[in-house]
Amino acid sequence: MYGLINIGFGNVISGDRVIAIVNPESAPLKRLKDEAKDEGKLIDATYGRKTRAILITDSNHIILSAIQPETIAQRFKQSMIEIEENLNKVR
Repeated sequence: MYGLINIGFGNVISGDRVIAIVNPESAPLKRLKDEAKDEGKLIDATYGRKTRAILITDSNHIILSAIQPETIAQRFKQSMIEIEENLNKVR
């Protein structure tokens, strides 16, 4: 019910498919990123910039973003608010 979420540089994802937004600094997440690359499930949306957030989807795809996790989370929240406002207008 989140719709499309901007993850930076004109890239958008389906908010309903995201199950986690995490900071990429830990070793387990670096391994997860490497495994996804080997399996062909890594999507790099950083445009060569530093990875600041890793988004994990329900299909086990790993999406790299150059936007901070907090910023992406705020965009999810804003998207939900906009959807609720539109639903209230219809009711």
